[in-house]
Amino acid sequence: MKYLPLCLLLFTSNSFALNPPDLEIGEEINETCAGCHGEFAEGGKDGEYPRLAGLPASYIENQLRLFRDRKRPNIPMLEYLDKGQLPEQEIVDVSAYMQSIQLIKKLPPLVEGDDFDAYERMMLTKRFLNIARIEGDIKKGQKLYKRECRTCHGREAEGNQDKGIPMLAGQYTKYLKKQVKLFIAKKRIHDTDAPDEELLADFSTTELDNIFAYLSVIDDE
Repeated sequence: MKYLPLCLLLFTSNSFALNPPDLEIGEEINETCAGCHGEFAEGGKDGEYPRLAGLPASYIENQLRLFRDRKRPNIPMLEYLDKGQLPEQEIVDVSAYMQSIQLIKKLPPLVEGDDFDAYERMMLTKRFLNIARIEGDIKKGQKLYKRECRTCHGREAEGNQDKGIPMLAGQYTKYLKKQVKLFIAKKRIHDTDAPDEELLADFSTTELDNIFAYLSVIDDE
């Protein structure tokens, strides 16, 4: 019996790629994704396209495979995810690159007398993402979130990189609302062991809006 080298075994246990992620290749692939998701995977069109920067690589990999295998319907993604166009290794490469991108929640203040670099400021602006506050009872939303959501998505909705659970803080509210509707309608597969038929079934529209309101202000701190 032949044994895989330990380093190869570690990667194949978490993905279908044969090699460790190559961030340089991932950055090149991201140039195609940037048309919708932005140069720094910050998302776009006021939340129609989600932020991907900083999401767990394993989560992004899984979603790309679901799109490719037609298990998560998304017509705009189909032309990019034919098996010949984006093989397994490239899925791993671009997912790892997107996970490595760091966005900022605040721009540094402009201080009179300091040297001002307009180009550097412009590049920082491209990495800036702060979710607009929406209407809702934030305190009630926080209470609901901590009771129902934080076990998986984290105390501050930061997600879990090791378990491949996405962040909710710093994600566009418009996108989150759309995905919740798809979960409730059973048109999207959930990404944990929670039974799909029970997911969000007991929440009222008002309760969901309160949770969204809470999530929209977490990144203000």
